[in-house]
Amino acid sequence: MNIKEVLREEKLKVKPTEETIKELKNKVNELILCLEKELKKQKVPADVFIGGSFAKGTLLKRKDYDIDVLIRFDWRLEKISDILERIVNNTSKLLNKKTEKLHGSRDYFRIYDGEAIFEIIPVYKIKKPREARNITDLSYFHVNYVKKKLKGKKIAEEILLSKSFCKAQGVYGAESYINGFSGYGLECLLINYGSFLKMLKELVKVKIGERIILDPGKHYKKKNDVLFSLNEARLQSPIILVDPTWKERNVLAALSRECFEKFSARAKDFLKNPSKKFFETSQKDAEKIKEIAKKKKGEFLQVDIETNKQEGDIAGTKMKKFSRFIESELRRYFDVIEREFIYSEGQKAEFYLAVKPKKKIVIYGPPIEMKSHAISFKKKHKNSYIKKGKLYSEIKANFSARDFLQKWAEKNKGKMNEMGIVGMRVD
Repeated sequence: MNIKEVLREEKLKVKPTEETIKELKNKVNELILCLEKELKKQKVPADVFIGGSFAKGTLLKRKDYDIDVLIRFDWRLEKISDILERIVNNTSKLLNKKTEKLHGSRDYFRIYDGEAIFEIIPVYKIKKPREARNITDLSYFHVNYVKKKLKGKKIAEEILLSKSFCKAQGVYGAESYINGFSGYGLECLLINYGSFLKMLKELVKVKIGERIILDPGKHYKKKNDVLFSLNEARLQSPIILVDPTWKERNVLAALSRECFEKFSARAKDFLKNPSKKFFETSQKDAEKIKEIAKKKKGEFLQVDIETNKQEGDIAGTKMKKFSRFIESELRRYFDVIEREFIYSEGQKAEFYLAVKPKKKIVIYGPPIEMKSHAISFKKKHKNSYIKKGKLYSEIKANFSARDFLQKWAEKNKGKMNEMGIVGMRVD
């Protein structure tokens, strides 16, 4: 298949059916009526606004649909999460639906209604983006911007292609355990480039270590002006995308260089050999890493990690941080050829590795003038030697990576608990 055939076929797969959209709209309307009724009953100065991909018309086809429902409170109110909790509890009882409280920069809530998962988010009703007290306060402006840009155009299909591609490659989401492309970030990129294909072709030109500056809202006269105006912390990502609704924000500030390089490599592969497999979300990462381990005559590891922290960004971030930690422990004795951390939902994640024992492992000892420590080091390491006034020793890893991690887990249960990890299994 050529690239046009692949994209034409994928466009038909990424959109929810008209029947699904109709059902979701009915559920949304029912929820809005109940929320508005409860707000009025409790005399709370707030209104209901549907946000996210559903409102923009960029909702990607999936099993369950997350729909953002923003409750825009009067800016003079305090503790809006507490006020919202009362509203949501009464609304969920009225609808006879399961509800859940989640913690974030502001506490928010979920109401489950079949395939629809409503995220009820408290925000302030502001007139200008610079008045935002929290990033979620900007959602109103983001929705209106994207809807205006998509009106009467076919860019929505291109946005869905980009989301599907990035999701399949594991680079979709600004959450800390992914550090990838946010939904709004991809929407802005597609509005800027006009098509999925052009976006890929332009972004693969960005070389490792370089960065690109995009200002679709034309807030700045020169691109270099962006570097002087944005906070240093917002300039670390490989793509600096100035928010069209607020010139002081980099939409892709969360995008890590590692994630971007992964995206770029997969984009190059797709452009070279287009195939629908690039849009298929699969869990074949384990098989790929197994093959790499076999080819390099190394060892394959699957580490199952479990946390007791709140599912979502908190759980995912805790487990990814832990995966990095045990990787650093492994690197003392093994070279890590390939790795992949996978977290989808819940409180469990998988970490796949391909490793090989290091050819030479250097153990650093004390300076020779520290006589008592030097004597102890020499007793422990018979083949020690002196270099520039310090003791060293070389050893070989006469154990497998699997044995190393299993023993490490047995000895470091306290450390795991400190890191919010309640389970680790090595296969």
